[in-house]
Amino acid sequence: MRETPVRPRPEFYLCADATQQSRVLPCDLESAAVARRLVAAVLVRWELPELTESAELIVSELVTNAVRHARTCGASVRVVVTRVSGDRVQVAVTDLDQRPPVLVQAGPDEESGRGLALVAALCESWGWERRQWGKRVWAELARS
Repeated sequence: MRETPVRPRPEFYLCADATQQSRVLPCDLESAAVARRLVAAVLVRWELPELTESAELIVSELVTNAVRHARTCGASVRVVVTRVSGDRVQVAVTDLDQRPPVLVQAGPDEESGRGLALVAALCESWGWERRQWGKRVWAELARS
């Protein structure tokens, strides 16, 4: 009798025709890597691979900021990738802290504090929205 090979479960499932993909991740630094893989898979599915590098860096910074700075981070963060139009994508991270993200000018000797400056440099626009239960920080990228 032949054994049927066991297929590994995918890390996440992508809906075929969806214009939005999301994933709830644990509120820890390892989630940034999963968020990068999600964004890369979505952009390949949507045939926007040229946005992948910037989108991966952006989502990594947003997840890392949520984990490090959200006092009430709790158990999870949500990563959402939305196809705003044919060539425009929004990457967003939601956490449970209502405090706004702060864009700071890090000094040359400081080891951190450049995350949002990097996000701002890589995207066309970014912002945040306070929610009843936290905040959503987003960035939009578009194909040139």
